[in-house]
This record gives sequence, C-alpha cells and structure tokens, in this order.
Amino acid sequence: MPVLPRSLEIQGEIAAIRRDIHAHPELAYEETRTSDIVAARLQEWGLEVTRGLGKTGVIGTLRKGNSLRSIGLRADMDALPMDEANDFEHRSQNAGRMHACGHDGHTAMLLGAAKLLSEKRDFEGAVHFIFQPAEEGGGGARAMIADGLFEKFPCDAVFAIHNKPGVALGHIVTKPGPLLAAADRWDIRITGKGGHAAHPHLAVDPMVVGANIVLALQTIVSRNVDPLDAAVVTVGFFKSGSAYNVIPADVHIGGTTRTTTPDNRAMVQRRIQEICRGAEQMHGVKIEIEHRPGYPPTVNDAARTRFALEVAADVCGEQSVRGDARPTMGAEDFSYMLEKVPGAMVMLGNGGGPGAANLHNPRYDFNDMAIPFGVSFFVRTVERFLGEQRAG
Repeated sequence: MPVLPRSLEIQGEIAAIRRDIHAHPELAYEETRTSDIVAARLQEWGLEVTRGLGKTGVIGTLRKGNSLRSIGLRADMDALPMDEANDFEHRSQNAGRMHACGHDGHTAMLLGAAKLLSEKRDFEGAVHFIFQPAEEGGGGARAMIADGLFEKFPCDAVFAIHNKPGVALGHIVTKPGPLLAAADRWDIRITGKGGHAAHPHLAVDPMVVGANIVLALQTIVSRNVDPLDAAVVTVGFFKSGSAYNVIPADVHIGGTTRTTTPDNRAMVQRRIQEICRGAEQMHGVKIEIEHRPGYPPTVNDAARTRFALEVAADVCGEQSVRGDARPTMGAEDFSYMLEKVPGAMVMLGNGGGPGAANLHNPRYDFNDMAIPFGVSFFVRTVERFLGEQRAG
C-alpha cells in the first residue's frame, strides 16, 4: 500500500510548519517557540496536551475505546549551535543556530501524523506523540524519562524516524540490534616535571608520555575489539607547552570513544585506564583520567524492528526497504527510550547524490518531499500496532 493520499493533501501545510520551524531554530531546552507551535496544533486537532516534561517537551495524546494498549511516537525539536550557509527564504533567522540535522522535519512529520490520526482514529487504545527537546547533546530523552514520561504515558512500543541524506527519497532502512553507537568523552591529564629543553635528564617529560599514550590508545580497537564489531577511539586534542626551549610540566589529551555494545563500551573504558596506569608506572608521572559517559547505543528491539520493516514495506514498497542497514558511529538519545520500552528507529531517505549536504553541514536542509512517507509510516504504524493488538 503506497503513501496515504491524505498525507499528500496536507503536505503543503506540514511543509510550511517545517519551514517556519527551520527559520526559527532553538537550542537545547530553549525550544519555547517550537513547543508553542506544537502544542497549539495538537490542541487545534483535539489532542490532550501535556507540557513541561524535560522542561520544553510536549506530549500529545489521542485515545479511542477502552483498550489499555498504547504506542509512543517520538520526534526531536532542537537545533544545532552553528551558522547556516543556505540562502533560501526559510533559512535560519537566528544567528549561530541552525536546523542542520532535520529535527524540524521530524517534528513536522509527527505533527502531520497527529493530524491524520485525529481525523481517522482507526485504532483502539492510546497514541502518545512525544516531542522531545535537547537531542543534540543535552539528553532531552533522559530528562523526559526522569520527569516520569513512561509512568505518566505508558507505552507498549515506541518508534522514531531519523532522516538520512544519501538514502533515496521514499526509501526506509534500519536493522535490529545496534543502529547507532554510544558516544563517550574522556580527558587524560599528565603531570610530569618541567625543565630546560637543553637538560631533558633533569625533567620528566609529559610530552613523551602523552605521545606513547596516543599510540597505545590506537591498539584498543585493533587488538581488543572483535574485528566484526564496530568501535572508534579518537584523540581530539593534545595540549601542552608554549616555548621552543621548555619541557612543559603537563599535558592534556582529550577525545571520544564510540561503541555499539555495552560490553565493548565497558572494555574500552577499562583499557584506557590500564594504558594510563601502565604509563604512570613506566615513566614516573601522575595521570588523572576523567571519563564522561554520553548517550548509550541505540539498540532496536528485534521484534519491533521486524514490525517497523513490514509497515515500511506497506508504505514504500518492499523494493525500497532494507533491514540490514550498516550501523553508524553517530549517537542518538532515543537510545534512552529504547532502554525503557521495546521499539525501533528507522532511517528515512532524504535523497541527494554524492555532493548532497550531509547532516550537521551548514548547507543541509530537510527534504519536504519526504514528509508524506514519514507521516504515512507513523500513521500505519499506529493503525497496525494497535489494530493487531485489538484483533488479538
């Protein structure tokens, strides 16, 4: 079954909302204008509206019948702290802020689904439309959960869409298991003994220690991670020294790790500790390590992923759906929701060829032609999930 005819009829209306949001981007936990728009539209269409979860989050709820079954659909609302390089009419009007990841499109598609489902209500149970703040590093999903998201709005399953440049328009890809990586940050601070460059034997050079640590960190992936697993250890900066003839007293190294399984995540953290403790003993320096956990891996539930792929095939056609997408080392805080409720994230094609702007690029823009596919996927997901539950 192709995209819903009604999704094509409202495409212009939903695209206008999307472009308005794009032109007025807001950063994490500052999405007041965006959440006002979302809440007003949901109220206009007759949904129950709850605000304030995760500070600026919005929940819209549709109910029909007496079934206790429920489903959650999630979209993120925040923008990135960057300048836009596009020159079209709906470019960002807020300096240093840009919707460069398509959250404007995600929000608009979920609003479109809310409009259609409010008109049809061809389901039995409750649908919770979750408009989440602060995905870009702010942990908005975690904040909403801490505010009682799933206690106040129980869900038997939760689904989300993320757009994907480079995937053809009208195509959906995903996979069961890890889809995106955990993203952690770490700092290593080495304290040695500074001195004159002409007398290195009287100093304890932290630069040499740091250089050895940087090289040793590269062995974690090559020698400790299963070659069939995905992992990244990247050194982002190495700060030390200020003069040609001075051995500095300290070094600051910082970087990120990306892993797709909890076991590898713990192992990489442990190996960083072991490498630094070994260097400390070998060179006679003091090393402080700070590990800052980021988002956990985004792990799709196997059964919910199969379900999502079946829905996607109904909307896009089997030839336009893949269930073996390669995981990426980017991170997503939808992962927190998937830790609480079985569900799945799918990637919706944003189109574009090899030269198309990717996510987080100053020339990126969400493709409004993708709106009917995303709206139809959300609507069909609700109707099929709650319809199947009702039939069971």
